[in-house]
Amino acid sequence: SSVAGLVDAFLTGVVAGYGIAIPVGAIAVLIVEVGIRCGFRCAAAAGAGAATADFLYAGLAVIGGAALVGVVESLDRPLHIVSAAVLVVIAVVGLRRVGRTRESVEFSFPDRRELAGTYARFVGLTIINPTTIVYFAAVIVGLGVADDLSAAVGVLFAVGAFLASLCWQTFLAGVGAVAGDRLSARAQTGAIVTGNLVILVFAIAIVFR
Repeated sequence: SSVAGLVDAFLTGVVAGYGIAIPVGAIAVLIVEVGIRCGFRCAAAAGAGAATADFLYAGLAVIGGAALVGVVESLDRPLHIVSAAVLVVIAVVGLRRVGRTRESVEFSFPDRRELAGTYARFVGLTIINPTTIVYFAAVIVGLGVADDLSAAVGVLFAVGAFLASLCWQTFLAGVGAVAGDRLSARAQTGAIVTGNLVILVFAIAIVFR
């Protein structure tokens, strides 16, 4: 592949990464909520988990392409039900936690194990929406990346998607952390409740989509 082709693959990955990350969804709301409740380091770990899932799906789209898209589409309904159920559980647990405790901005810094756990949870939460692979496969074919699909092109596409997604998720983590620092305890509670209610709405929308 030429240098221009490699650069194009990377930039296409960047655009695709922003395209999948920026639309507001349940994961975005959760990352902001984690930032409000737990601070920037927790939320950044959550965002890195979401970006890692996007990287994995971008890589799978490069490797498997249309064949994997067919598998995902055949399992579309069961996967949507599982995704909606997980979001309902997250929202209910979040609302119950707000009812039991009033967490303020005076939190202790999470240790490495807690950060690793948050990262792993968000990899899992993001990966239960495998329609992401359909999106990346469509980008690869539609924008011509597949026309010159060497290993280097595929890697650069996936890396570009990962970096763009990570950039956006980290921004969301910062938004949540800043809001947590500046909001009163009552306002924090209101924001967390609203976020969890929005997640419930996303769950209902997934079921009836």
